[in-house]
Amino acid sequence: MADQANTAEHGYELARRLFELRGDDLCVGGLPVRSIVSQTGSPVFIYDGSVMRTAYRRLSKVLEGFASIYYSAKANPAQAVIRLFLQEGAGIEIASLGEYRTAIAAGASPKQIIFAGPGKRRQELETVVPDGIDEIHVEGLDEIERLRSIGLPVRVSIRVNPVPTVQAGAMRMGGKPTAFGFDEEDLEAAIAAITAVPNIELVGIHVYGGTQILDASALLAQWRHSIDLAGRVARMIGRPLETIDLGGGLGIPYYSIDKPLDLDAVAAAVPELTGMLKADALLADTRVIVEPGRYLAGEAGLYVSEINAVKQSRGTRFVVMEGGMNHHLAASGNLGQVIKRNYPVVAPARMTATASGPVTLVGPLCTPLDTLARDALMPDLGVGDLVAVLQSGAYGATASPLNFLSHPHPAEVLVEDGQIKTISCDRAGKPAPTGEGMP
Repeated sequence: MADQANTAEHGYELARRLFELRGDDLCVGGLPVRSIVSQTGSPVFIYDGSVMRTAYRRLSKVLEGFASIYYSAKANPAQAVIRLFLQEGAGIEIASLGEYRTAIAAGASPKQIIFAGPGKRRQELETVVPDGIDEIHVEGLDEIERLRSIGLPVRVSIRVNPVPTVQAGAMRMGGKPTAFGFDEEDLEAAIAAITAVPNIELVGIHVYGGTQILDASALLAQWRHSIDLAGRVARMIGRPLETIDLGGGLGIPYYSIDKPLDLDAVAAAVPELTGMLKADALLADTRVIVEPGRYLAGEAGLYVSEINAVKQSRGTRFVVMEGGMNHHLAASGNLGQVIKRNYPVVAPARMTATASGPVTLVGPLCTPLDTLARDALMPDLGVGDLVAVLQSGAYGATASPLNFLSHPHPAEVLVEDGQIKTISCDRAGKPAPTGEGMP
């Protein structure tokens, strides 16, 4: 029961910190959630533009004078979200041709985009290279050959799979056998393969050790290692590097046991990191990139669903929602989690109601995997009430099996200054209007 209480309190504490409470109502972007849902229908992902801007500005201030921010589009590739971060001054990191086209449609120029990912197809490279994309992050020998055969000048960074001692995060992206990049111990041969191709210009390195990092010391250890590695690469090629991509990996607190990433500790280390660059003549003018996605978008989002049924089974109260893991796989615990813990959940139109007991929140799918919260302390909820899953601005709809069992896709809206911008499809699956769309 203590764990249930901690989980419930975590949800309401996050709601109070990130959004506005007006009586019973949780408000996003200046509007009550129930008012938004009355216009969009249920289920819906709601993103608060001001929360995204606040996250960007906070991180930008911490990294001022050290690193530029590129928004990692994979976290939430909605065009309106990408446009918002472009307005804030971010570059864009993409991992597919689809994300590239969305970024261009959102207003990015090719020179504001970097392209990472282990499986870039020839068609993708044949599209972005002639456009003059800023950098391709090379991850394998086949990719080098594809760029050679295209024959056009292209700037690349070499992605490095770092040694195990610097791996960190909830999901390890390096430090082990992986499809990502070249192993650090094979770096000399990889650099030789790249520099042997006349149309490829090696301008930087990309190191990404892990994601969802909440330990500032682990994050900083990765960054120090990357700077040291960049110096080694620069000496191998005998000239300065233009860029060092430190990757993303900055985490957000999903569970009651999580502590937020200590940005004060990161800020305190920035002079040291800057000093490391200035102390190496081959890195003194190098541009450093950090490419967060989850950190910038994750806390700004809610997944909201109406309750369709409530039932009791052998002592457990089940609340059946209109959407489930088909819309939000991560919240169900089926996106790589070993131990399934509850995302923070609240009743957004019952914020002052007292919890009546534990409930299990499930979706409409024909599988017991379709469970979004287990034994969550909630008010006495009934058919027609709303449930909101917080921390849902990243890896929500974009990381979910939306077509599973052919249920309708959720709407997605960006709300800012009392205005709702519809950015996806309606419940019938028809293209939704863009722009302000709704009062």
